[in-house]
Amino acid sequence: MMVAFILSAPLISTAQDIYRVHEDVVKPMHILEYESILAEMMAMIKKNEIKDTSWITLVTNNSHYLYLTPIKNYGDLDKPNFVSELIEKEGEEKVMDLFSRMNKCYDTELDYIVILNRGLSYMPEGITQTPEGQNYRENHILYVTPGNSEIVREKLKAIKKLYESKGSKSYYRVYTSGFGTDGQFVMVATAAKDAMEMEQIAKENAKLIGEKDLQNAIFELYVNTLRYEKMEGDIRPDLGYNSKY
Repeated sequence: MMVAFILSAPLISTAQDIYRVHEDVVKPMHILEYESILAEMMAMIKKNEIKDTSWITLVTNNSHYLYLTPIKNYGDLDKPNFVSELIEKEGEEKVMDLFSRMNKCYDTELDYIVILNRGLSYMPEGITQTPEGQNYRENHILYVTPGNSEIVREKLKAIKKLYESKGSKSYYRVYTSGFGTDGQFVMVATAAKDAMEMEQIAKENAKLIGEKDLQNAIFELYVNTLRYEKMEGDIRPDLGYNSKY
């Protein structure tokens, strides 16, 4: 864990939020079954008003279910999670039956850390993971090496400065990988109502900044990365939870 933290340090600032991510890679043939079981679990959680936990859920267009839970520090990983409290309220047999049925819906599940870097993010009206009415997501994942992470940081700072200078309305958040991820990466997360609105925002942004200037700035970032991946999906409020509400 310490090695991963040290290697990612050049991309981490003091203005950061840490998230534990649990990811289920659901088999397409089991999506309906998986969601049915999730609905049972969510009803059980809400009925018992499970405390001191919250998460948002992103479902990608290739049936990856990502659950992001905020943590204060890495020490929080050793604390009991919501399952322990749910077992106390509903009984171990009933709760574990849910997870046993759910486990049959996927062969791969992942647990890792991502870090929201507020200093590199561009949301001048205030940073939020869930802007109202914008549940559609396009996440751009740029893999980097420890050796070039500093130059990637500088290119991200340059893009943010460019957006600020033009008063861009194309907002984004920047996340960096923590331990447990498959390689070191930077993820630029964008939000819109749907794919059509996302495309319209991009067109208006290119016109505002200047298509050539924007392309050059993005290209300078891109050529300093190992590879690029795009993740599309939707935030699912029905599969999220916040014990404060």
